[in-house]
Amino acid sequence: MISLGIEGTAEKTGIGIVDSDGNVLAMAGKQLYPEVGGIHPREAAEHHAKWIPQLIPQAMEEAGLDYKDIDLISFSQGPGLGPALRIVASSARSLALSLGIPIVGVNHCIGHVEIGKLDTGAKNPVTLYVSGGNSQVIAYESGRYRIFGETLDIAIGNCLDHFGRETGLGHPGGPVVEKLAKDGSYIDLPYVVKGMDFSFSGLLSSALRAHENGERIEDICFSLQETAFAMLVEVTERALAHTEKDEVLLCGGVSANSRLRDMMKIMAEEHYAKFYMPEMKYSGDNGVMIAWLGQLMYDNFGPLDIKDTAIIQRFRTDEVDAPWVDNRKEKLNLPEELKAKGAESDIFEAKWLGMDAIVKQRVSKSYRIREIDDKIRRQRTKSEAKILSDVKKTGIRSPILYDINLDEKYIVMEKLNGPLVKDVMHKLDYDKRKELSYAIGENIRLFHDGDIIHGDLTGSNMILLSDDSNDSNDDFSKSDDDFNNGVNLDNLDFANNLAIFDFGLGKYSDLLEDKAADLLVLKKSFQSIDYDIANECFNWILESYGSDKIIDNIADIESRGRYTH
Repeated sequence: MISLGIEGTAEKTGIGIVDSDGNVLAMAGKQLYPEVGGIHPREAAEHHAKWIPQLIPQAMEEAGLDYKDIDLISFSQGPGLGPALRIVASSARSLALSLGIPIVGVNHCIGHVEIGKLDTGAKNPVTLYVSGGNSQVIAYESGRYRIFGETLDIAIGNCLDHFGRETGLGHPGGPVVEKLAKDGSYIDLPYVVKGMDFSFSGLLSSALRAHENGERIEDICFSLQETAFAMLVEVTERALAHTEKDEVLLCGGVSANSRLRDMMKIMAEEHYAKFYMPEMKYSGDNGVMIAWLGQLMYDNFGPLDIKDTAIIQRFRTDEVDAPWVDNRKEKLNLPEELKAKGAESDIFEAKWLGMDAIVKQRVSKSYRIREIDDKIRRQRTKSEAKILSDVKKTGIRSPILYDINLDEKYIVMEKLNGPLVKDVMHKLDYDKRKELSYAIGENIRLFHDGDIIHGDLTGSNMILLSDDSNDSNDDFSKSDDDFNNGVNLDNLDFANNLAIFDFGLGKYSDLLEDKAADLLVLKKSFQSIDYDIANECFNWILESYGSDKIIDNIADIESRGRYTH
């Protein structure tokens, strides 16, 4: 089967032709460069309308094919700019109907992941997808590509482009920022990671303010780039630690930045994972990725009816079933002395005054510059120590803090024994799952009432304690095969035996927005474990939490468009 793909979600028009074996037969494209300002939806639509009729015959000639050789038309159904998407969909429908062949609409973001896998040979990676309109950390779990982290406001490409326009550097801003950053030094800019999500609007505002205040443009570019990229890589690493995958993939137009590529490669190496990045011609928006994903979608689901080919402007990555993905993963080859490889810390077992203890050391990250690395590690070590002391006052069970060393960036705390919630939630029967969910909701409400935000609420940071936890020599987290860890879950009182730990990204806040975002991180965590029970468990957690205002705030956050297209 031969598929012709049409891409046009934003400023790039692309045509690609691919066969069912993944051989690229042709690739043609044309990019819109606005004279002033950013990308206007109407101008993008006009650009596609002009170039799609010219690029299709160009691609056909390159492939050496006749139109009767084409078996399938694939097109970007979303997400993207509405007017641009409509031109693409109309073109695809017209071509499919005139040739009398099937049509498939595909998710643009998944197209980036799949062409990256095809080109590099990656099997099951954690993907950082960064472009002008999208910034997502994506990984396959439970039948779909899940969004483990994403921008809360603007995409990284949009951030760099906006900075370029406002400072007179031009559009696109990314290449100019990268060039100027080579001669810059660090100035302090806000580093905003909220759970598994990141935010660039405050960083952009601070960078523009620094420009107004007369800071050297080279220093601002250097600091903007280093801060933004460190945020992206950190969240990718956290997803890698949570999923325990052994591959990292970088794709999207912003991956053209050599500094981001270097940071991602370093992170992967530090995490004992393999790093992949497709050729640059496949990293940006292109028709080949649409044609290839169209092949995969058609093979698994067949064609769309013409009536179902309407655009989906806010087409979420996690709305698409992906049964073709091989979810096997190799176990990370960690050094023997490491108990666990966290996103920002190494965890060791130790003795402290004769007691079993856990040492959590925030290790220096080579992908971050020293100024950012030292600031983050010191701030988070100090903050976690204080929160561990304060969180017990709210009535929840958490590790006892034994010692702290800010110079070496480590804390020593009580060793907790028992299975992690992520390892047992999907194995419990209905009643016990509900009981555990209610216990989780009650515990979260307790520390939220104390204006403590966890920052990284996941099933990996909750543990079910055995009654003799402090005397046990069992590991505080076990493999899935040993999930009960000596604890009789049928008789365990979840309300009294649930403990929450790892407040490394914690902070103090009385804002409903922060508390709602805290809970949403947990929802994403459950979805990555077992999507079928995630919503059920999360609804129970919200019932137990008992706040209509929080529920409304969560709904508001989820309803916001994460895509700037």
